[in-house]
Amino acid sequence: MHVPRKKGDRILKTQKEAGIKPPDIACKIKVSKNGPYLVSGKIPLTQQIISVDAEGTPNLWRAERTYPSGEKCALCRCGQSKNKPLCDGTHVKVNFDGTETASNKPYAEQAKVIEGPSLRLRDAEELCASARFCHRAGGIWNLVPNSNDKEAKKAAIEEACDCPSGRLVIQDKDTKKVCEPPFEQSIGVIEDPQKGVSGPVWVRGGIPVEAANGKTYEIRNRVTLCRCGKSSNKPFCDSSHYPEEHEHEGDV
Repeated sequence: MHVPRKKGDRILKTQKEAGIKPPDIACKIKVSKNGPYLVSGKIPLTQQIISVDAEGTPNLWRAERTYPSGEKCALCRCGQSKNKPLCDGTHVKVNFDGTETASNKPYAEQAKVIEGPSLRLRDAEELCASARFCHRAGGIWNLVPNSNDKEAKKAAIEEACDCPSGRLVIQDKDTKKVCEPPFEQSIGVIEDPQKGVSGPVWVRGGIPVEAANGKTYEIRNRVTLCRCGKSSNKPFCDSSHYPEEHEHEGDV
């Protein structure tokens, strides 16, 4: 049932277990009105590639290009910059409408709960970024109900931790611990060669995201921000970067 991962991969621990430092409050992302994401705090910025296995199913994240990270930078939000991932001012020329429409409800109120014998899955479908890591080994929705099987449990935890948007969050019912990737504060810009599209901005490690009106969204270990300009859940990604209709069920 389990699809093997490359040597060196492991089930990621909770942030507390991994000894991750508390978020640096000097680091933040400000959503500008009808403009770019204004990043401050010298946050590392890398290109993150969705890698697939022999069957074409995403199974690993691969870090590629590292971008220079100054004290401040502006990331494209309209999707039309010629200097991606950085903003080049094109949002002004195209009269970009970046009105934020995302709910301020905390994740726990957005997510439905799926109970398994050994795992509890929380799933906030509206946050789907369609990275598709949840497809491996029959899919996380089939693995959780069978989590009394060690291999199924291991695969489900891996898939939830590979979800960039934090749509999927797994709790181990035996230890009562929530399994989270141990991210340092960093930003990834996702590329999906298999689908031929650029994905969202992957915000990691509890970086605050501040709305244009000054309010801060719930601070989470991982979220994905729209960078195609088409999301109906701005500033968060809703899979609209795909040319076809996005398929929320089963696409993380």
